[in-house]
Amino acid sequence: MPLRIIGFAGSQSSPSKTRSLVDIAATRTAARFGGTTETYDLTDLQPALGAAGSLSDIHGKPRAIIDAILSADALIVGSPVYKGSYTGLFKHLFDLIDPTELAGKPVLLTATGGGDKHALVIEHQLRPLFAFFEAAVLPTGVYASASDFAAGSLASDALLQRLDRAIGQFAPWVSSSVAERAA
Repeated sequence: MPLRIIGFAGSQSSPSKTRSLVDIAATRTAARFGGTTETYDLTDLQPALGAAGSLSDIHGKPRAIIDAILSADALIVGSPVYKGSYTGLFKHLFDLIDPTELAGKPVLLTATGGGDKHALVIEHQLRPLFAFFEAAVLPTGVYASASDFAAGSLASDALLQRLDRAIGQFAPWVSSSVAERAA
């Protein structure tokens, strides 16, 4: 079974800079380590997510997406920054997940915002959230501001280099996962 890399963007906009960043990160990760990739966003979980009080309230395609997130070999998550933090529905999804479900799972954190002043959202908001789950959060997070994009795609060589450095940090987890699958 090939390595499964799942991207999740906590944005309800379409198109979305966050979705674009997560897509690029997932594609580059799959190219580097092999495997398959799928990316989802909040719109894929609606309206079920917003109305859910527990995961058992979510059925059909939205539940299959959540199950894909939970069973992935590696996760790439991102959120746009609103008022200094991740989006409310993004947090609501993770509020519904049992804390043991993400333990030890390698996670690359990404975020997007209008300017550089929000870059610390990864360190002050996203990293503590995933630390609570005991996820194996990669040391390097990737924040992209509006100026890093052109025509909806990443246009910053420095940001792409940082992204590739972060992706490389998946190696200890995905290499062992691939070896286990081959055995």
